Amino acid sequence: MGNYGLFLILATLTVLSPGPGVVLTISNALRHGWSGSLPGVCGIALGAFVVAGISASSVGLILAASATAFTFLKYAGALYLLYLGIKMWRTKRFLPEPSTTSSRPWRRFIEALSIQLLNPKAGFFFLAVFPQFIEPGADYFDQFFLLVSSYGLLVVLVHGAYALMANGARSWLSTNRAAGIVGKLSGITFFCFGVLMATASK
Repeated sequence: MGNYGLFLILATLTVLSPGPGVVLTISNALRHGWSGSLPGVCGIALGAFVVAGISASSVGLILAASATAFTFLKYAGALYLLYLGIKMWRTKRFLPEPSTTSSRPWRRFIEALSIQLLNPKAGFFFLAVFPQFIEPGADYFDQFFLLVSSYGLLVVLVHGAYALMANGARSWLSTNRAAGIVGKLSGITFFCFGVLMATASK
């Protein structure tokens, strides 16, 4: 496969760029610690893998061509981001909450997976970028699996690094004042992403 190094650079820059998934990873790390953020990181990585698979199939082409499908997915994702914005806005303290259902790892996994699956832009990234790195004469499945697996691994590594950095700031954020400020900033960020998604076009 040609230009694999270029793909890794492009994919890394894409994963590094701030987005709803990054904000969620940082929020999880602040609330639950580095290890507690890993279920969400795995959810984002699995979501990327699923979206890539859909985009590489005829379903992906249908979604790309259908304005109705794009609009439905767009607004569903926007509403979910607005919900997360409200949730973060109401945050009081970035501390573990073992007695609440929101602290359960599977809830964090589903939350992160949903963000990735409900983002139509992720699908169009794979539709637009992946074909540029597929060599026509070689086996399509092997190349596709390598690219998607590489992207998923980059998601785990980059989001794990974000979580590690956020975890280092937990002692400062253990106060109500600091947690309230960051919670509101995170909430506003989710709101902005939701509005941008709702107003996005193909």
